Amino acid sequence: MVENPTQTKVSPKHVFLHLFAIIMLYVSTANFLTLIFQYINILLPDKLSQIGYQASYHSDLIRFAISSVIIVFPALILISWLLNKNYKKEPAVREMKSRKWLIYFTLFLAGLVIVGDFISIIWNFMGGEITFRFILKSLSVLFVSGLIFGYYLWDIRREFPAKNAKLKYFVWSLSALVAIVVIAGFFIIGSPQQERIRRFDQQRVYDLQSVQNEIVNYWVNKRILPQNLSILEDPITGYKVPTDPQTDSQYEYILKGDETSFSAFANTFELCAIFGLPSDSQNLGAAPTKPVGGGYSQNWDHIAGRVCFERKIDPQLYPPQK
Repeated sequence: MVENPTQTKVSPKHVFLHLFAIIMLYVSTANFLTLIFQYINILLPDKLSQIGYQASYHSDLIRFAISSVIIVFPALILISWLLNKNYKKEPAVREMKSRKWLIYFTLFLAGLVIVGDFISIIWNFMGGEITFRFILKSLSVLFVSGLIFGYYLWDIRREFPAKNAKLKYFVWSLSALVAIVVIAGFFIIGSPQQERIRRFDQQRVYDLQSVQNEIVNYWVNKRILPQNLSILEDPITGYKVPTDPQTDSQYEYILKGDETSFSAFANTFELCAIFGLPSDSQNLGAAPTKPVGGGYSQNWDHIAGRVCFERKIDPQLYPPQK
């Protein structure tokens, strides 16, 4: 394909380079906005959301977005630098129809996002649902989409080659902004070592929930609490009492009350584990005594160190079988 008879012939290589650059732009933009949104969700939490679930969900999104930006954004800068260098050698490359189609398509998408963002702001305001979280997210989308729209509108109109120091400052400023947003993520979600400890703590909670469910089933079938956790192991069902995922030590199981008379009235017990970090919930500390009504509704908030969760089985919710 020849765009200008007086210039060098444009090869398919240039088409894929421009396509690769645009894809890197879209991926970088999506993950950059994901980071901003998740920072807002963490710093300004929604009271309607479940704290523990949301904290884990936000951390996973932030880790993925940081990983993507660290790889994709430098690739975008590098390919853009190579293309600009190629433009000087082969001016016909910059006049390719495929390049202009991609740029105008990007301008089209950015314009749609800007218009949609304004519509969303006005719609939520008229509905009385506007919040500070929503305002920050809307401004973030408006800033990023406006930045992309303004840059490519300027780029499609400017004369080339032209020495413009402002372009260099723009690239460095944009790179610094992305670096600041990425670095902030490590302060918000913690270091990789902290994340590893947090995952161990999360597995401990899952293990304690599993043990608790087995204890309740034992209570329903036997009318008494098990004397120790090893009694819960069943070769038929294949259940094996889990151990600490990091130290492989046994979890503590403590019967409350009269431990010598295992009657149907002995329905209170404790499960203990040693945690590496406090839980993500703001209400740290050992869980208060409450009737067991389902593993997911229990309070598993904890501090760092040894924490015991006291549970009391409600006979009306779990009546022993006759």
